Amino acid sequence: MRLASIFLPDENATAQFGAGLAAGLQTGDIICLEGPLGAGKTVCARGLIKAFCGARDVPSPTFTLVETYKNTDAALWHFDLYRLERAHDVWELGFEDALADGICLIEWPDRIEGLLPSGPLRLVFHIEQSGGRRVDIEGPEIWRKRLQAAGLI
Repeated sequence: MRLASIFLPDENATAQFGAGLAAGLQTGDIICLEGPLGAGKTVCARGLIKAFCGARDVPSPTFTLVETYKNTDAALWHFDLYRLERAHDVWELGFEDALADGICLIEWPDRIEGLLPSGPLRLVFHIEQSGGRRVDIEGPEIWRKRLQAAGLI
């Protein structure tokens, strides 16, 4: 279900949007970041991770495929599955542990579509011809209340 569509005029707005998501995250959450290369997925993820745990340096897990971050309440697993060769290889990255007791932030979730539980928050990024980005926010109705509480929609 589409919950909202938001225009993000620049990289800073994209990072701030990600940061706004961090405050309301709960163990068991799955956030899927979708869209073409250069659409803002990693910028959003970095903003979220920095706000989540205060990390200053947030490398993209393009080559490691996964990075884990912790705050006092939870662990956030950042998966970048662009280079994943087979969907089932995700299990070797600790995906089962992440689903069981972590928060999953997944770039390129289409690589494991059949393995994802139902109900994730999907952020679909689009590059606007006039500049900036647009993010379509999709997910179950419970996410609408959480996003409204965070002031994001």
